[in-house]
Amino acid sequence: MSSEISFGVPAHISVILPVSYPHTRTLLVLANVMDIPWTKSPDDVLLHFHVDAARGLSPDQVQKHAELYGKNELPEDPSTPLWELILEQFKDQLVLILLASAVISFVLALLDDAEDATLFTAFVEPSVILLILIANATVGVIQETNAEKAIDALKEYSPDEAKVLRSGQICRIHATELVPGDIIAVAVGDKIPADCRLLSVSSSSFRIDQAILTGESVSVNKLVDNVPDVRAVKQDMTNMLFSGTTVVNGSARAVVVYTGERTAIGDIHKSISTQITEKTPLKRKLDDFGDMLAKVITVICILVWIINIRHFNDPAHHGALKGAVYYFKIAVALAVAAIPEGLAAVITACLALGTKKMAQRNAIVRNLPSVETLGSTNVICSDKTGTLTTNQMCVSRFLTIDANTLMPTEFEVEGSTFSPHGSVKFAGGKDASHELQSEPIQRLAEISAICNDAKIVYHIDKSSYGNVGEPTEAALKVLAEKIGCPDKELTAALPSMGPNDRASVVNDYYERTIPRLLTFEFSRDRKMMSVLVRFNGTGALFVKGAPESVLDRCTTVLVPGGAHVPLTPALRAELLARTVAYGAAGLRTLALAFVDVQDVDAGHYHSQSTQDYARFERGLTFVSLVGMLD
Repeated sequence: MSSEISFGVPAHISVILPVSYPHTRTLLVLANVMDIPWTKSPDDVLLHFHVDAARGLSPDQVQKHAELYGKNELPEDPSTPLWELILEQFKDQLVLILLASAVISFVLALLDDAEDATLFTAFVEPSVILLILIANATVGVIQETNAEKAIDALKEYSPDEAKVLRSGQICRIHATELVPGDIIAVAVGDKIPADCRLLSVSSSSFRIDQAILTGESVSVNKLVDNVPDVRAVKQDMTNMLFSGTTVVNGSARAVVVYTGERTAIGDIHKSISTQITEKTPLKRKLDDFGDMLAKVITVICILVWIINIRHFNDPAHHGALKGAVYYFKIAVALAVAAIPEGLAAVITACLALGTKKMAQRNAIVRNLPSVETLGSTNVICSDKTGTLTTNQMCVSRFLTIDANTLMPTEFEVEGSTFSPHGSVKFAGGKDASHELQSEPIQRLAEISAICNDAKIVYHIDKSSYGNVGEPTEAALKVLAEKIGCPDKELTAALPSMGPNDRASVVNDYYERTIPRLLTFEFSRDRKMMSVLVRFNGTGALFVKGAPESVLDRCTTVLVPGGAHVPLTPALRAELLARTVAYGAAGLRTLALAFVDVQDVDAGHYHSQSTQDYARFERGLTFVSLVGMLD
């Protein structure tokens, strides 16, 4: 028996080899890798695609996989032709009745041998009906065309490039050229180009923003470990990276398992394109009204014509045929008069007004009747993030410790986006600009700017500010911009700066004046992050993290004037109570602290694991508690 075994089997076939099989390594399961990759080890997934994690796919393998799986792109739905959009507007029951009456009226007017003045009058009514129908169709076509353009903007979630390992070389390729089995490298700010199984993490933590899939602005910590639950939901697949999501912390390598329509975002695309369209309540009622109207009009026409049969031969008609045509015209005139010509236009105008109001609130309405459907909705089941909120974190309040009372003083921060514009006031609305230069608030701005891996950027195409990195860290960057810096010349120039420069000018100032020497990354056991900086001629360790974890390591608090006051049990309890109160108000909380150090040699802070960081993060001085709103 040959010792050579081929693993090129379909994904749905299970292959189980005995451990004693000659010249083979132990292989217990190579089954359903493509169906449940999160339950498999990285080695199983790599073996399935016949790929070496150190070299990636060869050109021949890339070609074979491209032929087998196709391009890494969502199928583009062909845009609806203009003639089809126009035709769609005339499929309404009431519109069809109006159209039929207009056509019949035109035909009868053409057959009429009346005087010119009378003939002109005969053409007025069908012309008005047609103008109403044309206006009605124009509004519908414009609305649907604009909606399609807005929906096309969703393609922005697809990344353009990917960093991939092929034949032992790292190279950049267009994301559409990725195939299952490719090894990709991703870092902070990168969009995931396809659905991937995590292979290795090259930082202390690796977090992904999956808000476009789950609606949750809280990033997800990703791990290499298997997830045994075959029915795990997307949020629980902690070893999977999904197409279109964004890396907010760390760097890693992963193997592509799904591309194109098989990705999670491809599933969403497929479900949208195959959804069943149901008639709205208004549409059903209008159709019922149209059916009833058609029946009534038909009965009226027949009755009027039958009742006047005996008058067909009246001398005034000059013959029975002309008499029959004359009374048919009367019947049609009565029928047209019974049709509410303005109803379609009134309905379209009302729905168009509703569409305009929704557009002002960033809601895209593709079909006009959808407005009425929303108006008939009794219950809306919705996630908060990105639906009822902006999916942008912002610091809405913070507190520092007062030097006289040794109790918290609370401040409110204007703004609800990543825009750096907004003032800081005392809780209650009193101006607090004179307090912004106090030691605790200045130290708060310094820690927010330096103990941070995020960045605020200005998107020229969208005319809005956005973030690169963790939304919570971006919120602290924005807070630093709103607090300002001690450089009076720079502060005076802020109002005249363009949005691109204004996005991070204060943070840039702190990064220049307080050099960052070493980072102790966030870890789940410590629930905090810290950075070693050169500060005030020596050094300092800036810390931010979960309030309970930071307070456990604090021994003093910073008060206005620069004094370090002992952190008493009563004050600690008060700060923890404020943390609970912030949480009850729907705010996410972080505590900021620091400790002065004499040793700024980064080599002396070497650690074997994140648990070792705790020996440096002690004897801290509490600075502030911040509450962030989504």
